[in-house]
Amino acid sequence: MRPIPMTLALIAAAAFGGFAASAWRALPPPVVAAPAAPVTGPVAAALPAAVNGQMLPSLAPMLQRVTPAVVSVHSQQRVRVSPFGGDPYFRRMFPELTQERINESLGSGVIVDAQRGLVLTNHHVIEGAETVSVTLSDGRTLKAEFEGSDPDTDIAVIRVPAQNLSAITLADSSRLNVGDFVVAVGNPFGIGQTVTSGIVSAVGRSGLQGLGYQNFIQTDASINPGNSGGALVNLHGQLVGINTASFNPRGSAAGNIGLGFAIPSNLAANVMRQLLATGEVRRGALGVETQAVDAALAARLGLADARGAVVTGVPADSAAAAAGLRAGDVIVAADGQRIDSPQALHNYEGLQPVGGRIALDVRRDGRPLALTATLRAQPKSVDGGMLDPRLAGASFTALPRAGGVLVESVARGSRAAQNQLRGGDIVTAASSGSFDDLAGFRASFATPPQQLVLRIVRGTVRGDLLMR
Repeated sequence: MRPIPMTLALIAAAAFGGFAASAWRALPPPVVAAPAAPVTGPVAAALPAAVNGQMLPSLAPMLQRVTPAVVSVHSQQRVRVSPFGGDPYFRRMFPELTQERINESLGSGVIVDAQRGLVLTNHHVIEGAETVSVTLSDGRTLKAEFEGSDPDTDIAVIRVPAQNLSAITLADSSRLNVGDFVVAVGNPFGIGQTVTSGIVSAVGRSGLQGLGYQNFIQTDASINPGNSGGALVNLHGQLVGINTASFNPRGSAAGNIGLGFAIPSNLAANVMRQLLATGEVRRGALGVETQAVDAALAARLGLADARGAVVTGVPADSAAAAAGLRAGDVIVAADGQRIDSPQALHNYEGLQPVGGRIALDVRRDGRPLALTATLRAQPKSVDGGMLDPRLAGASFTALPRAGGVLVESVARGSRAAQNQLRGGDIVTAASSGSFDDLAGFRASFATPPQQLVLRIVRGTVRGDLLMR
């Protein structure tokens, strides 16, 4: 579990928002036993079955059906640790000081198909794992098979070859309302299956830094380290969400403060279907590059408010061009949902399917305009030579989250190679124009710049490359 810095610190595990309890096998934590207290009287008490003749409500009958379908997910990954960190020179000079250790992570999962043994969990729970095992509520531990995962929504699908499994029925999460009662089931801190309850605090929550495409259910049900991938269910025992993250400004040691987030079951089910069918998730895209609206730009464009996404580039083969979008248009809503920034538009696009139609509320020259776009598939990679001759020989691909593009490969002896570009470089900015993702990177070359400079990150080093 690791914090991600922001105004409210994100308590997350592995590489993505959520939780997993981790430990080094080589460095077991100290265990301190508390002295046992003498038993001098009754040690348990129970509420009466009825008060004033009325039966007390209980979640027990529902949970007896639900809890057998919630499992513990264990993952292991071999890592090499050096006292010199990642410095390759000293690691080569002193190989005897480098040790191999096993990093273990613990999270939760939910059986959603008993016949096929399909388990939903978080991507970050099993990310990079060499082996994954699942412990059922009846104590059986089984080796799991990896079926697929999607880092952008933090959903993973694994399979367990077992008989006599119990599964949870998926609910229609779009019918969830603020104030609905929900119950979180998982394995926090590895202490064993635990149940917490609360209400839905918000739906459609987004704008949380570092969490990919977002449409979260927010709840005040306690979600703690190890709950990642566990179930959020309604009072009918139906799955409404996959628990993934929590906030606490004081970090994980301070515990839960009632700000938990879950991936809606509709989104999780859609991702699972695509992963099982094709092994990947295809997302729709407008294919435009946009920038934020500040007060000065709002005044120049005749906008009442400084919000929205200003279109700065429209590739000819994009869904945006087919819909009639132009540079200078401002997108302020999509399907009735407010779009306050380029990040909000990027998030909304990423949750839509290829071929999906979205209604755009646009401002053109200060006047309202309604357009409808049919989204096209996000490209997986782009040939640099098609963007600009100075990039010939390089292939660019999308990063799991917005903020740049990855140099997938560079052909030996190519013009890109001669310009010192290397595979594995991350391009975070370019003189061609601003961009957040691969679609924006393509759009920024609509008008090739006279001088092309790429700002790159190579390992721990940042710098600028002049492409000649």
